[in-house]
Amino acid sequence: MRKITISLLTIFLLTLFVNISFSQEEPLPPSEVKASDTPNDNGHSITVTWKLSPDDGAGKKNVVAYEILRSDNPEGEFEIRGVAPAGESRFDDKGAKEKTDKNYLPGHKNFYYKVRAKADKTFAESEVSNPAFAYGQWYHTGKTTVLIGVILFSAFALYFINLARKGKKLFVRPLAGIEAVDEAIGRATEMGKPILYIIGLGSADMIATIASFTILSRVAKKTAEYQTPILIPCYDSVVMAVAQETVRAAYLEAGRPDSYKEENIFFVTSMQFAYVAGVNGIMLRERPATNFYLGKFYAESLILAETGSVAGSIQISGTDEIAQIPFFIAATDYTLIGEELYAASAYLGKEPVLLGTLKAQDWGKALVIISLILGALAASFNFQFFLNLFRVQL
Repeated sequence: MRKITISLLTIFLLTLFVNISFSQEEPLPPSEVKASDTPNDNGHSITVTWKLSPDDGAGKKNVVAYEILRSDNPEGEFEIRGVAPAGESRFDDKGAKEKTDKNYLPGHKNFYYKVRAKADKTFAESEVSNPAFAYGQWYHTGKTTVLIGVILFSAFALYFINLARKGKKLFVRPLAGIEAVDEAIGRATEMGKPILYIIGLGSADMIATIASFTILSRVAKKTAEYQTPILIPCYDSVVMAVAQETVRAAYLEAGRPDSYKEENIFFVTSMQFAYVAGVNGIMLRERPATNFYLGKFYAESLILAETGSVAGSIQISGTDEIAQIPFFIAATDYTLIGEELYAASAYLGKEPVLLGTLKAQDWGKALVIISLILGALAASFNFQFFLNLFRVQL
């Protein structure tokens, strides 16, 4: 009898344990589910918002997540589009842009949503939302500050370009490397030695190479006037052709077309260190008075600059390749750092469009600095008006 009593008690306790383990009260559903087009997007997203379940953080406190379901028919079958954690009341249903993708969200087609509050093993669904469709906006309202900046910069650029075309002299911050160009060319003329101009290893479509062509035009014109030979070993055949035309035009502008020697602008090789070896040989044989390294440079920068230093040349360098700038600073006499290479092309070329754009950039930078100062002051003293004015939504 005692064994039977113990067995019945054991069964009762096991049953009670199972009931406690597997029975769970269903949470209350979320409410006020609303769907609307996601603002400031490309037209492939719908935003779903809802009011949290009363059991999310309160009540039974058994809500662990929300499942967002979608259908193109309020009476049809709903499919899960995503999951939001407990405490979250917004979900962006982002679709793929390609029509072939199964997650593609077609625009201007109505969709309906439900939000399901999930407990550990149970759930409760909300009512069906209002219909909503996705469509793209032509203007991103969060980019208004950026738009204002673009308009201001464009106005500055047009204004200064117009002044430059009228012949007004625009002040440009002097750069030591640019100021030394005429002196370096004059030194080569006095010594009766050539000038070595290296455009770098960039292709003809790179910004640094294009800037170097502009500087080359100015340098070649001076060498034509002074009757100083200029040597231009090239890494790229297209760059060589452009350099030949640039120097030919500069000699023609200087009134010395007969002094132009096409053979002084030649192709070496398109292999990086073979090119460096060839240029170093030219440096040690010809002993140029001045070396220009202006353009796109890579690991060969220090090798070239050190060899030029051994040859006793005055060296002016400039590149937008950040990793190579320290080597040029250490091994050359003058270095144009980063965007100073582009400024040099405007400074030496004297083109109204380049000068006007450069001046507009300076004014734009001044406005950015002023905005940073005002923003810092507004944040320090909690001036909400200025905080909202300088806040940029990305």
